[in-house]
Amino acid sequence: MPADLLIARNPDPASSLPFLVRIPLGAGGIVVKSRASWPRESKVYCHRADGWPADAEIIEQLPVRSCSRRGPAIDLVLERPRENRSQLVITQARGREMIFWQSPRTTKQARPAVRVPTARASGLVLDILVDTAEKYPYTFGHQQASTRRRRLPAGDYAVELDEQVVAAVERKTVEDLASSLLSGKLTYALAELSGLPRAAVVVEDKYSRLFALTHAAGARVAEAVAEAQARFPSVPIVFCETRPLAQEWVYRWLGACLAELTAAQATTDLETTFAAGPQTRETPAESHPNPARFDQPDSSAPGDAVTDLAGRS
Repeated sequence: MPADLLIARNPDPASSLPFLVRIPLGAGGIVVKSRASWPRESKVYCHRADGWPADAEIIEQLPVRSCSRRGPAIDLVLERPRENRSQLVITQARGREMIFWQSPRTTKQARPAVRVPTARASGLVLDILVDTAEKYPYTFGHQQASTRRRRLPAGDYAVELDEQVVAAVERKTVEDLASSLLSGKLTYALAELSGLPRAAVVVEDKYSRLFALTHAAGARVAEAVAEAQARFPSVPIVFCETRPLAQEWVYRWLGACLAELTAAQATTDLETTFAAGPQTRETPAESHPNPARFDQPDSSAPGDAVTDLAGRS
């Protein structure tokens, strides 16, 4: 396994990615084309290369302290005092692989200075259903919730009421959002979500990132987002700045939906009970008055006395 991180010039003059980077992971390493030689100012877009050329023009050869893969991320630590830590995140968009190279500095720029609270969502400990197709799901490790993997009819995360899914959230990265909107795939997902009592789409990034995408026109993607919201107003698309904040939003929103729908169900049951009226039985005295009081004439009534006098005269 190669022990160094190798950075060379991309020999393909037609490529918009001027660098080749070989990450020392696996037998032959992972080779990617890169926009920059290190993620100093912002995340760097990369694309997997066919291989490492034999006559590569090497610009830098940097000793590596450690290199390991953890889920969709490759953690890379170099043997130098500064700019020594970075991470390559491998994701899917438009049905193909996309790679982003980031460092603690570029990640910090997009991370808000907030602490996620640990209080219960709407006072509840949630039982959250996670779709089996979700590859790297939220664990809700900092929230008071348990998770169960199950195939969901719509969305990636959901809660149930009376064994029926009543609220669901579809999770998206900003790249996946753009890809699924422009391909029309998200339209079908929104149609399915709109059939639920509550549904939403959460995006793990800021709205402004729509205008900084490399492989899609920002105006076109923003227009597609607006059209989707106009067509499916009952399914909001919510932008959260980071993945942890998106997870927190999903947790809070599902809890609020479950509390609201539970209260609405209790109110409906109460109204049904009142509409039915009191279930009391009539007593014999109430249902059958004494016949003697109405069938027999009262001899002391004034009307009877007048009749009697008229008869005598």
